[in-house]
Amino acid sequence: MNTTLTSAPLAQLLTRLFKQADDAGSPAFADVSREEVQRLMHSKTEYLDLYGRLKDMWLPVSRETGTLLYMLARSARAQHIVEFGTSFGISTLHLAAALRDNGGGRLIGSEFEPGKVMKAREHLMEAGLADLAEIREGDALKTLATDLPETIDLLLLDGAKALYPDVLALVEDRLRPGSLIVADNADFSPEYLAYVREPGNGYLSVPFGGDVELSLRLG
Repeated sequence: MNTTLTSAPLAQLLTRLFKQADDAGSPAFADVSREEVQRLMHSKTEYLDLYGRLKDMWLPVSRETGTLLYMLARSARAQHIVEFGTSFGISTLHLAAALRDNGGGRLIGSEFEPGKVMKAREHLMEAGLADLAEIREGDALKTLATDLPETIDLLLLDGAKALYPDVLALVEDRLRPGSLIVADNADFSPEYLAYVREPGNGYLSVPFGGDVELSLRLG
């Protein structure tokens, strides 16, 4: 059985986008020490500077994580999805494909860089999925603070790692029992990991695939 993910035009688009991401370099950090990169990744005050430097970098989820996102959204029969960190929209395309195959819904994404917002929207149009996704431009601590669905079925955290606890706090009261939270590269946010791995905070959480933390919102 064909799915939106494995059929034209999305399958060919994703092949092209992943190749572009693979071929792209990382000039923004060519002259920055590993220690400085680590410091910026953990900073809650310099993330705007960090992601300004990364404005031309793809920063995509892996192919495997993209497929996992589609599978999780399908199995959860998600209708309302929130994404922190859209970048050029590869993860967004996987999630929107799941919404299409679930019968419809709404995805709200947030991306700081205007150029990436424009490209992500173009990719959604090319895939025929633009009607399912709204990409909000700006700081997610503002763009995700208002006008969200009453219930959220899946939350993807893939922006500034130090802000994972803050973004979760913005939407936590809208997460229904059984909703899923996927945090990419969550090892850069020990505060977030400590929170979701503490059973008293209402989650069941495990590392998955080496660079993803998968959490279930308990009732």
